[in-house]
Formats: sequence, C-alpha cells, structure tokens
Amino acid sequence: MTRPTRRTVLGLAAAAVAGAAGLRPEVAAASSPGASHGWATATLARMTLEEKVGQLFVTYAYGATADTADQRNVTAYGVATPAEVVAKYKLGGVIYFAWTDSVANPPQIAALSNGLQRAALAVGTKVRVPLLISTDQEHGVVFRVGPPATQFPGAMALGAGRSVADARAAAAIAGAELRAVGVNQDYAPVADVNVNPLNPVIGVRSFSSDPNLVARLTAAQVIGMEADGRIAATAKHFPGHGDTATDSHTGIPTIDHTREEWERIDAPPFRAAIKAGIDSIMTAHIVVPSLDPSGDPATLSKPIMTGILREQLGYDGLVVTDSLGMAGVRQKYGDAEVPVLALEAGVDQLLMPPRMDIAYDAVLAAVRSGRISEKRLNQSVYRVLRLKHRNGIVARPMVDVAAVSSVVGIPAHYATNQRISDRTTTLVKNAASLLPLASGPRKILVTGYGVATTQTLANRLAARGATTTVRQTGATPTDAAITAAVAAAQSHDLTVVLTMKAWDTLVTDKQAKQQKLVKELLATGRPVVVVAVRDPYDIAYFPEAATYLATYSYADVSMESLAKVLYGEIAPAGKLPVDIPAAGDPSKILYAFGHGLTW
Repeated sequence: MTRPTRRTVLGLAAAAVAGAAGLRPEVAAASSPGASHGWATATLARMTLEEKVGQLFVTYAYGATADTADQRNVTAYGVATPAEVVAKYKLGGVIYFAWTDSVANPPQIAALSNGLQRAALAVGTKVRVPLLISTDQEHGVVFRVGPPATQFPGAMALGAGRSVADARAAAAIAGAELRAVGVNQDYAPVADVNVNPLNPVIGVRSFSSDPNLVARLTAAQVIGMEADGRIAATAKHFPGHGDTATDSHTGIPTIDHTREEWERIDAPPFRAAIKAGIDSIMTAHIVVPSLDPSGDPATLSKPIMTGILREQLGYDGLVVTDSLGMAGVRQKYGDAEVPVLALEAGVDQLLMPPRMDIAYDAVLAAVRSGRISEKRLNQSVYRVLRLKHRNGIVARPMVDVAAVSSVVGIPAHYATNQRISDRTTTLVKNAASLLPLASGPRKILVTGYGVATTQTLANRLAARGATTTVRQTGATPTDAAITAAVAAAQSHDLTVVLTMKAWDTLVTDKQAKQQKLVKELLATGRPVVVVAVRDPYDIAYFPEAATYLATYSYADVSMESLAKVLYGEIAPAGKLPVDIPAAGDPSKILYAFGHGLTW
C-alpha cells in the first residue's frame, strides 16, 4: 500500500494534514487508510454493474455550467447538458479543457465543479459517489486554467533551477489553486526523461534528460501536490515517452530502449513517484519491444501494465489511460476493443474514449459475458473509490465559490512564482560580453515568436528605461515579416529575438523560417540577443549567435526574469537540464548538461 507508506515517511498526523490542506480535522481523519478501505468496500458492495462500469470512465462535457445545454453534447452523447452526461454514464470522472468551455475563470470553474458533483451524487439509489475532476495543469506550455491562476514556467525551467524545494512549492501552489476551484486530480507531473532533442511532444514538459534529476523533481512535485496541495497527482506517461520522434497524438511511437536502458533511463522517475506515494499514473500510447514484443501500445499491454507496473514496481494505486482518442492507441484495434484490452492489461480508468456509447457498452458487455470477471472489475472500481475517499472528496465534494479569490492567484503565490522563475534563466553563450546591459536609455527591438510574449518582454524592458519597438513574427515568419524585422534592427541599438522550437523541421520546413530570421538579424552586424522561450536546442541551428539564453517558457513570469537578467538585476542561475547537440549530429554536444554562465 503506497499511500500509508508516504504518510509514514512524511510523518503527517491527521491534524497536521488538516492544517496543511485547509481541511477540517474530522475530514482528514475520515480519509485515513482504514476508513478509506472500509468506505470503498462497503460502497462497492452496494453498486450496480452499470454504476461500477461508469466509475471506470473519465470524459469531457461541453458547457460553462452543469446545466448548460450544448448541441455538441447531444452529438457526442445524446444528451444536452454536462449534468446529463454525468448521469447517463454514471461517470467516475470528468476532465476540463478550454475548448469545452469549462475553464473561463476561477469562480465559473468552481461553480461548474459543484454542479457536476451534485449531478454525480444524485446518480445512485443506494450509493453517493462524487467525481474525480481532472485537468492537465502541467504549467509552462501545457495548462488549462489560465490567469489569474498562478502560471509557473514549467518542468524544464524547474530542471534548470535544480531546486527540489522550488519544485515542491510550485506543485503545492498549483494543487491548492486547483483544489479551490473543485479540481481534485491533476494530470501532472510529467515523469518522462527527454533524452531525444527531436521529441515533438514532450520537450520542455520534461524536467530534464537526466533520470536522477527527473526522479528528484518528480517526487518533490508528488509530495507538493498531494501532501501540501491535497489533490491527486498523476505521473505520466508510463513506461516513459522521452525518447521518441513521433507524437502519439498522431502516430504510434516505438521506443527502442533495451530493458537495461529502460531500467536506467525511464524507470527511475516512476520508481521515485511510487515511493513518494503517487495517487495515479497515466499510461503512454507507445510501443516498447524490449518490454513487450507483441507490438501493442503500453496502454494495452498486460506485460507492461501488470507485469512491470503492478508486479515489478509494486504499484497498487490508480492507473488511468492517456486519451483513448489519440492515434497511438487506435491504430491497431477498434474503438470497442481498446477499452476492454486496456482493462485486461491492468488499467483502472479510461480517459476520453472517442465514442463514449461504444466504449461503455463494450465494457459492460465484456463483464456480462465473463470476458472481464467481476473480480477484475471490482479491483479497478475499488481503486477509484479508495482514492476519492483518501483525498477527502467523499467528505467534502463541494467547494466554496466565494472563497476562490482568497486562494487562486493571490499575491503570495505570484511572489513565490517569481522567485522560482528568477532561478531558472540560463545564459548559454555571452561571447561578446554583451550582457549584462549597462544602465541608461537605448532603443531595443523585440521580435520573433509570440504576440503576447514579445509585447510582454517589451513592456518589461520599457519599464527599465528602454524605448522599445515590437515586430512580432510568429513561429513561421513570412519573408515580408523577416524583411521588416531586419530593417527595423538597423535603426535600433539592440535586438532581442525570441525563438520557439526553431529546431523543429521534422513536420514542416516552415520552422526553418525562424532560423532564417535569426541568421539575417545576425548578419546585420548589430547587437543581437537570441532567446529560446521554449526548447533550449535552437542554438544548434544558428551557432554563430554570440549571445544566447534559454527561458524554457514564454509565460509572463519568465519574461520578467529574462528582463532582470538582461539588465543585471539578477545573475543568471539556471543550468542546462539537457545536452544541446549539434544540428544533424546528436553525438556532437555543443553545450553539455549542467552548462550555464553567470557573472
């Protein structure tokens, strides 16, 4: 049992847990391991087969409130409102996205959460089971709840900062803010080790290419989110998505690590997460022949999900699939077979099946026919129920909408975020000793990626006395935009150009336009500072740049940290959490893990 172990290690008595989490002592006491087992077992015994199957599913519904009628719900589910979606399938969980109109602002999210919980609690005639309400709040480049919620710079920035305490603090704040709006499960942290610089889907979502660093920061975020923030964390994507050049949203990646390489590279963060008491683990839609030669994606692999995760690693917590609508899990089997195979493999919850009616009916039929035994079904439902009780969701399913503003985006959280961010900016190259900038007026051109990002940085520089001009060119600048930016650079004292995955020419050659922009700016002979605001690998494609920094994030807080570094208000403290190889030659390392200049 991983959960009691974590609590023993942390030495958290019920009253201490209540104080840290803002829970009443009686709620924390009711969430003890023994109480959770008793409630889960008793509840399971009273559930109908349909109610049990419903607990296995997590999906989305369209609408800003539980009672919002939306034709998209009718099309997808045959009912109009989110509350009706919950009731129809007796859902175990829901997931929030911006495109489902679920996350407009914190009070709206909290009210929606309460409405959906009321719908869930009204489902059963003999049982009352609240929802797991989840979202992907990784921070950095993947987040669902935007400002005023605190926006941290993300995993790889934390990897550059190297601080276990900062990783825990960020997760604690993220957890507390999500809990305040009724989200009780975060699909984070990312435990993948990004050893492939050409990885199109993970990149800065990973802490590092170093397994030990990823393991330390993953464990810290598990503890911060669960022990401090009091929501369920989810380590993803098991057995490790860090060494792929294929995006599992659009294809099925194959990881060619040997078993020894998997043990050395991919396994340590998941082992650390389990040791820290991780509440849930998300699967990866990847093929790993050394772990299962069948060619099945890990999500559907019993040798991986049961043989390795359950038996070898000893994990008895909740396992949830990545989205079942992704191509990586749909290419080999049909939409009716995939959820059944996932359960047979050892998974507990099925996330976002592309056709809910088909998936729900397929699982129900598999249990009724005996293909999935009721004992096997009960194992997964028990894990779902146990987690809900342990995390206090059963005792307190609702949140106080009026109290949201006292938790979400408060000044103390913003200040902590800025302190953390200030320790992450990495100065990779300063060959011309251009930095730090001397005080005094100057004309600065800010160009490159991001309408909001370029303007935010320009505002920060203007606040320090610069006269700024913005020439935003985007991730795929046109020749006309490049020409305009280069012309503007001629009349400015300094140009700061922001790049965003300028290395990524795998899918389209349009990204090469960013490389062209930087090269033409450098060719002017005017002072140029190049800043990678996402993956740090970009400099491999314009090594002639004399001044290069990596922020790993284009969040506002990262631009403030960048401005501080440019002006010497703080010294750059970040160290590369990955190697930067030469373009086209991964064996040649331009800048090694741990590199970082300062003054």
